Amino acid sequence: MKTKLLIISAALLMSIFSYGQTEKNVPSVVKSSFTQKFPKATNVKWAKENDKEWEAEFKMDGRNYSANFDNTGAWMETEYKISANEIPGAVKTAIAKEFVSYKTDASEVSETAKGKVYEFVLSKGEEKMEAVFDPNGKLIKKLTIKEENEKEEK
Repeated sequence: MKTKLLIISAALLMSIFSYGQTEKNVPSVVKSSFTQKFPKATNVKWAKENDKEWEAEFKMDGRNYSANFDNTGAWMETEYKISANEIPGAVKTAIAKEFVSYKTDASEVSETAKGKVYEFVLSKGEEKMEAVFDPNGKLIKKLTIKEENEKEEK
């Protein structure tokens, strides 16, 4: 139990420090790319994801977003949560067919240069799954979410 508490505390501390990055630490090329891609963004908070990647969390058009850029300023990904009525019909149909009796716990859109996908956390009793669909309802990836946030690809 003490080990678990220590691990959780360390993870929290690391996330606090990573989100403590001030805008002055973000490379100017990254900030410039961000401003160009998201000119309406407000309340921008920066974090260094790893040695090669920066993440901006921000608000735009009344919605919370996160966007990732590499150190050269190249945009990598944008994510935002969506409501049930924003899920395309083909994706809803595919979820109902593939995950009978599962409940949707979370849903978000992930956009990259390759296109847009819909990511879901689904649950049925104690079982939790992460599922990723393309806009046409094709299942791209399915993972079992294990205790302590471990994921197993299926």
